[in-house]
Amino acid sequence: MPTRTPMEVSIAVAKAVQQADVDVIAAYPITPQTHIVEHLSELVANGELQAHFMNVESEHSAISAMVGAAAAGASTFTATSSQGLALMHEILFIAASLRLPIVMVVANRALSGPISIWNDHSDIMAERDIGWIQVFCETGQEAYDAILHAFRVVRDPNVVLPMVVNIDGFNLTHVIEPIYLFEQEELGDYLPEHRQSLKLDIDHPITMGPVGIPEVYTEAKKQVEDALINSKQVILAAWQEFGRRFGRAYAPIETYRVEDAQILLMTMGVISRTAMGAVDRLRDAGKPVGLIRCRLWRPFPLPEFREAVRQASIIAVIDRHISLGAHSGPVGQEVRSALYTLPNRPQVFDFVLGLGGRDVTVHDFLEIVELAEQYATQGPPESEYTLIGLREV
Repeated sequence: MPTRTPMEVSIAVAKAVQQADVDVIAAYPITPQTHIVEHLSELVANGELQAHFMNVESEHSAISAMVGAAAAGASTFTATSSQGLALMHEILFIAASLRLPIVMVVANRALSGPISIWNDHSDIMAERDIGWIQVFCETGQEAYDAILHAFRVVRDPNVVLPMVVNIDGFNLTHVIEPIYLFEQEELGDYLPEHRQSLKLDIDHPITMGPVGIPEVYTEAKKQVEDALINSKQVILAAWQEFGRRFGRAYAPIETYRVEDAQILLMTMGVISRTAMGAVDRLRDAGKPVGLIRCRLWRPFPLPEFREAVRQASIIAVIDRHISLGAHSGPVGQEVRSALYTLPNRPQVFDFVLGLGGRDVTVHDFLEIVELAEQYATQGPPESEYTLIGLREV
């Protein structure tokens, strides 16, 4: 049985990367992901991880190095946050289009400006369409498990795509939690050996990423889309096997007290635990409120989401980012789109909170439920979304 050890979540993430036996790590320090790669550099320096650690001059260089290493057949890992992720932007599309199995942790942090080192989801929401598999974690245990799962998925020959594991900056990265760590032998063959079929080889030269003239570009993009959609089968199968082997089951959409719930909160990331406390309080007061948490963000789990909300009359979507100029948050857009063609669809109200690391409390969720009920009976708000906790200035 694995042992339960109190440790900082960033250190647990680094431990999982070590257990995945990566070949190349490229890193540039940016708060709040730095502790992950710092610990990996120590493991490499101490000889506990036989890998090549690259100190690069920017996040753009970090992801570029990952693309080169992965294209040469190496198992690769990097981590970043906020402006660092934004600096990677142009290369992220290339990694997916070249079908490179890179694993990256994003320690979610607000984008400038004004500059903020604190947590929200604006960094990853700006990268929704990069073609990477993307998951969200709620706890340190989930973050550790998610790294192992990510390497299992990207190494599957039916996937061969890069993957982002999102963990909330500071609220998760720097928190000390009791975490069950596996001994290497306990993982068994859950983590397959890294073998890449599409790679640069001087003995068998190929061209990767040539110019896509108009006659082939559409088809190339369709292939990436098909690969991302089809990866879901492997993602779910790897979660199911993890549950059978280790007793911790994960799903693309997870629910909490949704039985007979007419009002559903929808969350992603660490604030889901706070939302559970609000649901408990509302249930004790006799209100039929439940919670759905989106773990798999890309590919979006459309059928599982629709099934989870089937009996609800109201969905209060919680966004940690404003899609500026779109009159909503990105998750709110996703939910409305997912339900648009369905008859008798629930009413959807979008709420934005916790921007730039502002505290999210049980009281915030109680207010959200009250407002959602009010909008359902008295008409929607003037704006398409409601910004919770906005102070008058």
